[in-house]
Amino acid sequence: MKNKVFFRRPFQYTYSRATISIILINFVIFGLCYLFPKFYIYANSYGALNVINVQYHHMYWQFLTYMFLHSNISHIVCNMLGLLFFGLALEKAIGSKEFVLFYLVCGALSGFFSFLVYRFTGQYRVFLLGASGAIYSVLFAYAVFFPRSVIFIWGIIPVPAPVMVLIYAIIELGSQFLGSRGNVAHMTHLFGFLAAWLYFVIRMGIHPIKVWKSAI
Repeated sequence: MKNKVFFRRPFQYTYSRATISIILINFVIFGLCYLFPKFYIYANSYGALNVINVQYHHMYWQFLTYMFLHSNISHIVCNMLGLLFFGLALEKAIGSKEFVLFYLVCGALSGFFSFLVYRFTGQYRVFLLGASGAIYSVLFAYAVFFPRSVIFIWGIIPVPAPVMVLIYAIIELGSQFLGSRGNVAHMTHLFGFLAAWLYFVIRMGIHPIKVWKSAI
């Protein structure tokens, strides 16, 4: 019982715009990769999440570092815009310390779940990179803390935040199992939702479905 209480002990509330710091770190790393090709090769070889590197070379840090690497400008811009739009509001709601812990834990869990799938399906050549898993976790958390918030898709179509999470989940499921996956890690996006769900239930003692039912 004591461990349970300790595990859920909240941080003292502070707000330091950690979201902006995370965004800047991502852009700095991307800039270094863009300007220095050797750094790009080194960063992706040692930072992107790969089954062989983790399992046989024990590069366990890749569960964290993969989320700070991006393949191209559109990749990083889309991810960082999502983090900016939803991350700042979430950080204000839960505090910077809790937000950073949530972001890193959910991003790492998204990578870990993806690693398990790659490991047991023999996809050893995949190098996973990008903050998408963590961003989808942030989107999920935003919908839990602001269930009555309405988001305008393309600035036109109003969609309640919980409904948008459901829509994204359906899209990612369809893309993963029915569509052309290309280089997009749809599975990792879904694992971002799963990681956020687990974080809410285990760390915060919040059940998202109950929150959404109450909001309705």
